[in-house]
Amino acid sequence: MDSRLSYGHVDQPGLYTTTITQPELFRGYLTHQLRLLIENHGESIEIAESDVPIPLHFAVESGSALAVQRPRQITTALRDSFDVPDIAHVNDYIVNGTHENEPGLAMPLAPFPAQRIDYSLHRLVHYSATAPQHFQNYVLFTNYQFYIDEFCRLARDMMKNGDSHYTSFVEPGNVITLNGDSKPTSGSTPPRQPQMPSYHLTAGKNKGITMVNIGVGPSNAKTITDHIAVLRPHAWLMLGHCAGLRNSQELGDYVLAHAYVREDKVLDADIPVWVPIPALAEVQQALESAVAQVTGLDGYELKRIMRTGTVASIDNRNWELQDQREPVRRLSQSRAIALDMESATIAANGFRLRVPYGTLLCVSDKPLQGELKLPGMASDFYQNQVAQHLEIGMLALRKLSDMKSERLHSRKLRSFFETAFQ
Repeated sequence: MDSRLSYGHVDQPGLYTTTITQPELFRGYLTHQLRLLIENHGESIEIAESDVPIPLHFAVESGSALAVQRPRQITTALRDSFDVPDIAHVNDYIVNGTHENEPGLAMPLAPFPAQRIDYSLHRLVHYSATAPQHFQNYVLFTNYQFYIDEFCRLARDMMKNGDSHYTSFVEPGNVITLNGDSKPTSGSTPPRQPQMPSYHLTAGKNKGITMVNIGVGPSNAKTITDHIAVLRPHAWLMLGHCAGLRNSQELGDYVLAHAYVREDKVLDADIPVWVPIPALAEVQQALESAVAQVTGLDGYELKRIMRTGTVASIDNRNWELQDQREPVRRLSQSRAIALDMESATIAANGFRLRVPYGTLLCVSDKPLQGELKLPGMASDFYQNQVAQHLEIGMLALRKLSDMKSERLHSRKLRSFFETAFQ
């Protein structure tokens, strides 16, 4: 077998199985994974009917009326007449490394079983208001609407001017603007904004860019990455604002995270805080190269506006109101250079779910030096820096999409026992 790849092979003989769902949506993914298995081992693969029932909730079209509102003529409980989701099949035991293989039973072939995938596909519609097929393999997360506004402006200009790389722009409500058009041709804007709206610059083979506004806080960051992960994206990046912790930093400087202090707490039960979250070379190089290309600075000069170091993520936005001595001491001991609420969650969940990750933040305030984030200061900062920061993030993803995806899915994300499917 070709062990240079982090997936596509098994390390011991045996019977391996998984359940699959939505074969049209996952056609390219499944074909690629199965082809690698056949090439590496030369064994036959059987595709047959599963003994795991398809719950009614997942059999209907995502977002349909039956899925959210029981018709009046149905007076009995659905579970009395139909199969319902089974918690035994809707879990993360495999990716968390807590699945126990029993002697004589088949071993898992894929990181997620079908019911877990269906659950997340429905959740994606609920949280983002766009269908799963529009999500691209390269994802940007942000914690501010300013970035979304700029992304939409750029995307609409690309469509109007006939951009050669992207084929369409998709907004919440599956509102689609095709390449060459200045107005949407299909879809309907939802009456209320979803909790985490997503926007998609689509390209062939899903090599475009999806951008999601996750809002503020680690809970949303975990929730949306839990669900996007079942689509098996090739990379996701966090673009957001942070508090600069060093006096030498200036507002507008960039922070390229190479380590994380995890005090977000939302993933402690899934991946212990003592687990190191390593930086991924390919992602780090793409981000640094993009910063250099967009700013026109390189090498030693690049250090004027960007620092590489540890980012601390916490779950308390108003930490400044407490006794600061103890948290400041811990931040100093960790060598942290920036503080936010989402980056460590995005990175740790990428590590846990085997999705390559990275973080590029922009310093918007310096609380330890008395430069608090205030409305007037913030408006000026946002106006000047958001466009450049977003351009850097999009360029970094373009650089990653030009690479072979096999190089991105690093072996350092694999545990002792891994599934053959990426």
